[in-house]
Amino acid sequence: MWHFRLWEIQDVAVFLSIMLYMCHLAGAISIYSPQRSLIRSVQDDVIFSVNFTCSEIPNIQWTFMSGLVSRMIGTWQPGGYTNITEDYSSRVQAYDNGSMCLSDLRLQDGGFYVVTITESTGSSKDFGFVLKVNEVLYEDLQYLTVSFLALACLAGLLMLAMWLLDKAYKKIMACKRRREMPENDVTELQIMNI
Repeated sequence: MWHFRLWEIQDVAVFLSIMLYMCHLAGAISIYSPQRSLIRSVQDDVIFSVNFTCSEIPNIQWTFMSGLVSRMIGTWQPGGYTNITEDYSSRVQAYDNGSMCLSDLRLQDGGFYVVTITESTGSSKDFGFVLKVNEVLYEDLQYLTVSFLALACLAGLLMLAMWLLDKAYKKIMACKRRREMPENDVTELQIMNI
């Protein structure tokens, strides 16, 4: 007699393994940000805005990379501890949703910022940002100052010219009125007897 089996034990084990793996992927970490490339000026503040989903309370870690330099900014856990490195302690504000605010930007803050979300099971995901920091050009401010002073001098000269023309016009009109007045002959005054 032939026995026909629909599933072998090994097949069931593989099927269950695949199902468990797919369930694990369904609870995987996902990270989202509305903007990954940011441009700011020196002394501005910048917020690296992130939202993440995961099945556990994660550890959040931010790292800065530029050229050959790689520095850890800090790590924290939502509703738990916060550990910001000494270099950034006065300039970083950590948020429970994974976002980070960096204040009082410097030129050397330009580079790549990476947030790493790690679950206690060891699974993790990275998400990167590019920050460009522009220098405030003081030559532009000097140009604006010189332009403002030149325009103010021009306005002053125009006002002086208008005042002088007004004075000249009044003198010309006074002379014209004097010429138009009839010349009086010597008027004789008669003495009246009362």
